[in-house]
Amino acid sequence: MKLKKMIGASVMSVCLLAPGAGVYTGLSVQAATTTASTTVKSADTDLPNVKILATGGTIAGSSASNTDTTDYNAGELGVETLIKAVPEMKKLADVSGEQIVNVGSPEINNDILLKLGKRINTLLASDDVDGIVVTHGTDTLEETAYFLNLVVKSTKPVVVVGAMRPATAISADGPMNLYNAVKLAANPYAKKKGVMVAFNDRIGAARYITKTNTTALDTFKSLEQGYLGGFAGESVYFSSILTKKHTTQTAFDISKIEKLPQVDILYSYQNEGRYLVDAAVEAGAKGLVVAGSGNGSMSSIAREGVKDATEEGVAVVRSTRTGSGVVTHSPSDDKDGLVSADSLNPQKARILLMLTLTKTSDPKKIQQYFDKY
Repeated sequence: MKLKKMIGASVMSVCLLAPGAGVYTGLSVQAATTTASTTVKSADTDLPNVKILATGGTIAGSSASNTDTTDYNAGELGVETLIKAVPEMKKLADVSGEQIVNVGSPEINNDILLKLGKRINTLLASDDVDGIVVTHGTDTLEETAYFLNLVVKSTKPVVVVGAMRPATAISADGPMNLYNAVKLAANPYAKKKGVMVAFNDRIGAARYITKTNTTALDTFKSLEQGYLGGFAGESVYFSSILTKKHTTQTAFDISKIEKLPQVDILYSYQNEGRYLVDAAVEAGAKGLVVAGSGNGSMSSIAREGVKDATEEGVAVVRSTRTGSGVVTHSPSDDKDGLVSADSLNPQKARILLMLTLTKTSDPKKIQQYFDKY
């Protein structure tokens, strides 16, 4: 491998040039499996070992029509099929696969998150694994990526990847996304960068990346903070770093956690009442995230319900439905026992609140976690 460094006026970019280029020529649905594990071996024994953990999603989806990009079946193909479809990965790493689950990402639940996080920590603790790639459906991909960003206890690369078109579609984006993800996981300069998302030739930080479009290939964006880097040809370029604490820098250890606390998300709107707050508390919520309007605002009636919830010991975080921006902390938050989400969107705020509630229920201490992570 040839290493090249490029230094600009204010940003250092580092790229790793890997030999060979991949060409995707098609995928056979008949080879599908949901339980198999496979390995793509390279003649180069010096290559890094990359483990692909598959969870399903569109990248493993199929349809009877090669022009169907919306009504396909997600999670149809197994990890063996995904790996065999991109044999060019053997030029980048010794690749092996393992099927965690095979579902559409709306079916990913807390039990699966814990299983995945624990498995990754076990694998990365071994000298035989240099990096991890997680294949995942796009609808909730950012939530899983951010969860892993908080619980993975290794500086080795972890890359989450998916696709917007099923494997059977014309110009399926999954194979190239997967190829790039392996390239990134095998890159020694990808260490210590937190969990990353490889999508559409971009490298996003799990903390900031989010899905912004229902069907477009360039759906994953980091509108305010930008990307960590990207792919061009056979090169991986890094242009920025994540300043928020992550992975080995966090306080969360899931090794002995069997169940995460229930945290629900409530959406603010005109004429909102408090009955959704009351219903969530009655249903057993230990925490609530309010997707408030603007700077995390809510109606006075809803705020009364939220205040009552905090008095019953329920942790409440104010986020925003706007899609970007920081929800600022105010004196009234301290008075009412509320937490502000910083720049976390509601779905990521829920992930952090669940983990934080395994450590404390004190609003002031919870706020410190949201400020750091």
